[in-house]
Amino acid sequence: MTTEGRPQPAAPAVPAPECHDEVCITCSDQAVAVTVVRLLDDDLAIVDTGAGREEVSVALVAAGIGDTILVHAGEAIAVLGGDLGG
Repeated sequence: MTTEGRPQPAAPAVPAPECHDEVCITCSDQAVAVTVVRLLDDDLAIVDTGAGREEVSVALVAAGIGDTILVHAGEAIAVLGGDLGG
């Protein structure tokens, strides 16, 4: 609201980035299950996405090598457990 009590116009919408061909699998609006293959410094990890390997943040979870984690926007948000592949 403005000082005169009238509503302000809405801010213009920011366009969502478009995903093209070889982009991060975690750019979608869903969490993706991946497997931790290596832990790095600074709360980062290399994960296997099933389509390749990516670096993600594991700062919010206690993940270990072999764990299956849920990743959204490059950030691990949950640990599902150990290696579920076999």
